[in-house]
Amino acid sequence: MNVSINYRAIAPVYILLLLLHGSIARAQQKTRSTFNSADDQLTMGQLTAVGFDSTIINKIDTAVANGTFPNIHSVLIAKDNRFVYEKYWKGKDEVWGINAGVKDHGKDSLHDIRSITKSIVSACFGILLQQGKIRSTSQKVFAFFPEYKKQDTGLKSLLTIEHLLTMTSGFKWNEDVPYDNPENSEIQMIKSGHPAEYVLSQPMEQPPGKQWKYNGGTTQLLAAIVEKITGQNIKEFAASNLFLPLGITKFEWIIYPGTKEYAAASGLRLRSRDLLKFGLLYLNNGAWNGKQIVPRRWVDASVQPHIKRDNRGNAYGYQFWLFSDTLQNKPVHVIACVGNGDQRIIINKKIKLVTVVTAGNYNKWNIKNGSYELSKQYIYPALGKNF
Repeated sequence: MNVSINYRAIAPVYILLLLLHGSIARAQQKTRSTFNSADDQLTMGQLTAVGFDSTIINKIDTAVANGTFPNIHSVLIAKDNRFVYEKYWKGKDEVWGINAGVKDHGKDSLHDIRSITKSIVSACFGILLQQGKIRSTSQKVFAFFPEYKKQDTGLKSLLTIEHLLTMTSGFKWNEDVPYDNPENSEIQMIKSGHPAEYVLSQPMEQPPGKQWKYNGGTTQLLAAIVEKITGQNIKEFAASNLFLPLGITKFEWIIYPGTKEYAAASGLRLRSRDLLKFGLLYLNNGAWNGKQIVPRRWVDASVQPHIKRDNRGNAYGYQFWLFSDTLQNKPVHVIACVGNGDQRIIINKKIKLVTVVTAGNYNKWNIKNGSYELSKQYIYPALGKNF
């Protein structure tokens, strides 16, 4: 079952609450575990068989249930391509900024994945390239938008698909302020009613390719290019070319109010198990159950550090985040899909580890105990010498 959600009828209230809705009260937590993966084509395994100390891993349940790690909704772990851990907890949630109350999360529950949607769009673009429907990422953006030819001047004329993928467009754009602030560029894009036109009309701050700046509008342009080339909107293209081969049949994709355009930067709702599948797909270089779904060369390119984000070794690929750290006196490099509220897919290719976390901590940017600390305090220590 796939569903399109259109909040057109409640647009005035919806815009005000869009994406980030108030503070999240800590909900009473209830643990759920349903571990039968045959219907999802996931290979099950035992924690101890893949090197985990189950005593340490099982402390996650207590830490979430007692609120030490607030409002976590699910944690799933796969190691060596084996699905070894799955827990769900009851907690307060939202649907794209609208209060959804306290939800009883489980294996069949859809969850906002917010900006993890961007990584899904990137995968779709790789499939599009494999199909020969675009030549390369060096193609100029305005070649796909002849109706906005008047904008194709100056620095904008240099803009390529590569710049959209790496968020190095050079556009003046502000997503550093909260999403309930009218100065937020993504909110302005949504209110415009014409997302692609709005993005392409923005002034340039600097030449494309020079500096990374977070910009959901560039992801929206990627989705628009997919539709221009294929005649399918991003939801239709993803459903047939990515989701169906992965066995993903239940999802929702939100439409911007007053438009027919799907929110490519943040609008997907998926099950946690399907997030795990996507992580395993990239762990295995684009292959799923022996079939190449996303081209290997695209996966390789997507998780390379195309642009540095800071001086600590953190970088950005093709709509994927690249993080570096030191844990237990060992260097750790991970690939991550990141969504507001602490939605995470974290991939450590070196040790073949994929972790999925969903949570309801939307707009809470400084939570002490979130997905990163959960990995740091429990998952990596549980591997001991196997890490």
